[in-house]
This record gives sequence, C-alpha cells and structure tokens, in this order.
Amino acid sequence: MLTLKKGAQVKIISGKDKGKTGEILEINRKSSKVKIKAINMIKKHLKPTKENKGGIISKENFIHISNVKNIDKQTTKNKVKKENKK
Repeated sequence: MLTLKKGAQVKIISGKDKGKTGEILEINRKSSKVKIKAINMIKKHLKPTKENKGGIISKENFIHISNVKNIDKQTTKNKVKKENKK
C-alpha cells in the first residue's frame, strides 16, 4: 500500500492523463481512490439555486490509487532513511 498524504506530489502512470503530475486534494481510503488537482477532469451539470447560477462546470474526479506513483521528495527521503537504518 502506498503511503499517500493530502498535498503530496504524485505522477499518473496509467489512463488518459498518463505522465501528468499533480497534488493530492482528497483521499478516499475506503474505496482506494484519490482526487488530484487538474487530473481526470469531468463536466458536471449544476441546477441553478439561490447560492449559485448553475450551468456546466469542470471538476476533478477520483482516480484509483494503483494508477498513481508518489514523487514527493519529502516522503521519499524519509523512506530512504528508514531503509538505511535496517
């Protein structure tokens, strides 16, 4: 299992956004999915309400954890230090 945290930098290794990098916005551990900034964008139709005018908006959708690779320097440094101690 990957040790991913909110705000960590990851690279997409498969799917339509393969090769792109981004920051983790949200993690759903129960379904093993993450939401990454500007990755896996979808169009959502919103009905007008008193608060917002509605229309079609673009937003990020979840992507499975197996399709991302951790490239955050801080967490990889910690892993290397732990491995050297063993």
